[in-house]
Amino acid sequence: MKRDLTMNELTVNDLHLDYGTGATANPILKGVSMHLQKGEVVALLGPSGSGKTTLLRAVAGLESPKQGTIAIGDRTVYDGARNFELAAEHRNLGLVFQSYALWPHKTVFDNVAYGLKLRKMGAAEIKDKVADVLKNLGLGHLAERYPHQLSGGQQQRVAIARALVYNPPVILLDEPLSNLDAKLREEARAFLRELIVRLGLSALMVTHDQAEAMAISDRILLLNNGKIEQQGTPQSMYETPETLFTAEFMGSNNKLPTKVVARDGNHVQLDVNGARLTGTARGASQAGAEPTTIIRVEEVKISATAVDNAIDMPLLTCMYLGDRFECLFKSPDSSAAGLRAYSKYKLEPGRYWLQMPADKLWVF
Repeated sequence: MKRDLTMNELTVNDLHLDYGTGATANPILKGVSMHLQKGEVVALLGPSGSGKTTLLRAVAGLESPKQGTIAIGDRTVYDGARNFELAAEHRNLGLVFQSYALWPHKTVFDNVAYGLKLRKMGAAEIKDKVADVLKNLGLGHLAERYPHQLSGGQQQRVAIARALVYNPPVILLDEPLSNLDAKLREEARAFLRELIVRLGLSALMVTHDQAEAMAISDRILLLNNGKIEQQGTPQSMYETPETLFTAEFMGSNNKLPTKVVARDGNHVQLDVNGARLTGTARGASQAGAEPTTIIRVEEVKISATAVDNAIDMPLLTCMYLGDRFECLFKSPDSSAAGLRAYSKYKLEPGRYWLQMPADKLWVF
């Protein structure tokens, strides 16, 4: 089932989509362009209302754009200029919905076979295809059970099996793990990534969870207010964000009240409540400006003695997270939010130096 990796399975170009008409039209997608290569997993990530689910539904044929083009392989399925739109049922895409949408009165086998029966496939071929996909997803022994007899994770796998059974060029996943509890989500995330890699699938997945997007996808498209804010590999999105929105959405951050004292290229001298720190400019902040300055929580280093590029603050509290402690540093009389850092051990009360590497202290 491995696929050739030489061409795009999905191409979206300058897609616009509005809800409503005329003066009351509400633009949802504002010129989105993207592609999905064979064997690639792309995550559509963003906050509620950013347009990610609308984009997925437009690709599926469940929403009608106003402008742009959508192509699956070399086949155009939407062209606004020609007023052409191929119906959803003719696009041959696999869909996995957030709710799974399983037939409660049908067995696992019949739920998965449903799409093949609609395509008038022969009974023997249906039996072979369903048995093959159920085996691949570890569901072979559950073929005669009904949805209410399955766990949430098993129901999710049945929904995926139904989407994969006719070997579609692209599988569309709309928040596929959101109905699972936290522990099961982690297990399902690993299973889904392993399955996608093993079968060489091409997948477009909607999620609002940045950890989920980074774990499963090869590339992330971060949407913000109907446009693509930034796209790239999970590592590049996390480690080298181009905008403040990307930096804040992709990680857990401390935000520092700072003032720019001087700037030399990307090196920025900062005043933080009287202390001098060096940071790295990721925006156009100039001397005298009060920029937004952030650092990932995990990049703050805790020291009991004075160190370079650090500020000293009293410890307020430590919270046990299992594999580490999350420590909050804040002056009791301060209205500022304070600083968070991780420690392997619970810290004793007192003042500590919080070191912030210059290349990780980002100034926007």
